[in-house]
Amino acid sequence: MTSDIPLQVLGGISARQFLRDYWQKKPLLIRQAIPEFQSPISPDELAGLSLEEEVESRLVIERGDRPWELRRGPFSEDTYQQLPEKDWTLLVQAVDQLVPDVADLLEHFRFLPNWRIDDVMISYAAPGGGVGPHYDNYDVFLLQAHGKRRWRIGQMCDSDSPLLPHDDLRILADFQGTDEWVLEPGDMLYLPPRLAHFGTAEDACMTYSVGFRAPSAAEVLTHFTDFLAQFLPDEERYGDADLQPVEDPFEIQRDALERLKGLLAEHMGDERLLLTWFGQFMTEPRYPERVEGAELALADFRSAIRDGAVLVRNPSARLAWSEVDIGLLLFASGQSRLLPAGLRDLLRLVCSADALHVDNLSPWVDNEDARTLLWELVKQGSLEFADE
Repeated sequence: MTSDIPLQVLGGISARQFLRDYWQKKPLLIRQAIPEFQSPISPDELAGLSLEEEVESRLVIERGDRPWELRRGPFSEDTYQQLPEKDWTLLVQAVDQLVPDVADLLEHFRFLPNWRIDDVMISYAAPGGGVGPHYDNYDVFLLQAHGKRRWRIGQMCDSDSPLLPHDDLRILADFQGTDEWVLEPGDMLYLPPRLAHFGTAEDACMTYSVGFRAPSAAEVLTHFTDFLAQFLPDEERYGDADLQPVEDPFEIQRDALERLKGLLAEHMGDERLLLTWFGQFMTEPRYPERVEGAELALADFRSAIRDGAVLVRNPSARLAWSEVDIGLLLFASGQSRLLPAGLRDLLRLVCSADALHVDNLSPWVDNEDARTLLWELVKQGSLEFADE
């Protein structure tokens, strides 16, 4: 099985072993996970992205107006001319959505569910730069891309872990270091959620952070109940047709809670609705404004495909699919579509192929459901023509 093949990116252990022994359990240092890795984007190009209005970027300056000053982009060229020679970090989010060669890096992580991957953040740090000791509530792979960075790891944390007073940054007040390593280009460090870590640039360096989506229990409950409420009529309410006379009219008795639990379980246990919500939630684009549809008549779309047009996924779109008792569900950028079971191979192709064209779409050229699906994805913005 492919899951048992040793992987260079995991230091020679298999995906199965990594998931069993390390994933969400303990850190893993991987020397030369990607041997001779060279960043497809330079520090100057990364700084150039931070000048753009639509790009999310931050600067953390350890000795700015106050310790650990945070500034939010977009920045100007003057910003960088006024920075000190050391002790600052630039962070740019979702560079994989902007630079195709950075997105290609995610091919190394296909042993994990694609819908779990959030984005590739890239940081550039001047010597001594860092963002302070902190912890994240999600898994992260930290790939060294340029220069050297010293990583120290510490204790497991939670919401009770004391933080330094700061309006914008969550910096641990008490970092209890246990291990440390210096990473060079091609080295990678995996960190499970809630593990304290503290990175410091040994020289001018760049680090790629591959982060993963992990909705909190609060998000799941809040968003799913809001989604569920759309399908419940107002007349469906708490009922107690089996009510018995009470001794104390002010007491909420146990049987009332049982009725309430039954009301919740009846709807919260609907697996198809839960799957539909979860698929939509996990494929919501980080930047919805980048997923813009195109006005296109179905007849014009058919002609374009026959004439050799090529479709590609919008870099900011998210796609996933699943199977239910009545067919297939495709999730695309926060929306879902129920489709016939016969389109399973097409859904796999739409989610995974680099491009869609008349050659690999040939099995579905005469399938009305397939043509309509592709057309709707173009109109939604999850797919776009390659020349756009």
